Amino acid sequence: MKIKAAVVFETGGPFQIEEVELDEPRDDEVLVRIVASGICHTDLGARAGHLPIPEPPSVFGHEGAGVVERVGKRVTKVQPGDHVILTWDYCGTCSACKEGKVLYCLNFFQHNFHGARPDDSPTMHKDGQVVHGSFFYQSSFATYALASERNVVKVPQDVPLEVLAPLGCGVMTGAGAVIHSLQARPGDSIAVFGVGTVGMSAVLAAVVCGCTTIIAVDIHPDRLELARELGATHTVNAAKEDPVEAIRKITGGGARFTLECVGNPKVLRQAVDALPRLGVCGLIGVVPPGTEVALDMDLIMNGRTVRGILGGDAIPDVFIPKLVDLYRQGRFPFDRLIQFYPFEDINRAVHDMEAGRVIKPVLRM
Repeated sequence: MKIKAAVVFETGGPFQIEEVELDEPRDDEVLVRIVASGICHTDLGARAGHLPIPEPPSVFGHEGAGVVERVGKRVTKVQPGDHVILTWDYCGTCSACKEGKVLYCLNFFQHNFHGARPDDSPTMHKDGQVVHGSFFYQSSFATYALASERNVVKVPQDVPLEVLAPLGCGVMTGAGAVIHSLQARPGDSIAVFGVGTVGMSAVLAAVVCGCTTIIAVDIHPDRLELARELGATHTVNAAKEDPVEAIRKITGGGARFTLECVGNPKVLRQAVDALPRLGVCGLIGVVPPGTEVALDMDLIMNGRTVRGILGGDAIPDVFIPKLVDLYRQGRFPFDRLIQFYPFEDINRAVHDMEAGRVIKPVLRM
């Protein structure tokens, strides 16, 4: 079928809205009419060539939300007309998947960054040429997307899909990091380095968990102000003061938990240095492969933990409905992070995001 998609024709190049041919769904696939898609830094990292993905042309997008149009004959999870969020795919058969750790699937790259289906078959063509799609088994910067039955999550129809789109990755990652990975409890202290979509979602989750000291660290005053409005008890402008010293002063020695949501070695070092003994630093920020960091080994030896976190250690089918419920109750107002753009303004949305003018751009198809 013919669809419209935002195609990147060269590494680091602009998005161009083009007509492409999308395959019909196979027996285990779901065809989704995309209503909206969030833009994530991972999309931009892939466009820049920071991920081991095939050469362009490519279609990215992995925070899709839409309506099921057709399903393969083996699909039982959803049916036409269902509202769904699209998220990441996984194999379901490796040792990590069998333990319920689907984000650490041993075949994750094959299912999400391969530029085609896991069996190497492409899903998109243009003028007889293969267009690399299936990004996170969706490529949702398009009017329609093919997904696996595994990575569609049914959501209620009384909440606008355009609002729910960011739940597929960024919001779920930040919230899940606090709730699942760190398992924050009432009375805990946490410092969040970088309050973009992921970091701000972590702040919201810290409020839900009952943390009593929630420190937002950033260099953008407007983001720090919003973090205050959303529940941060303290803010630190890292462009004006040493965040490590500030956090130690606020907490009397260090925050029980810290989160690095920037993807910067210097910031990770600060997040580790801001821990007390037995504190835990979660690393979420995406960096190019091979990025290294220098840490104080004595600090680590004295009971501090640094752990990598993917996707907030969430199981999307379980966690997304919970976040939707919290949102409907007014306890998780992540919609405050969103600014909407028409699909054809994708390059403007990306530019605004890179310039720090918006937190979470969402494309309306």
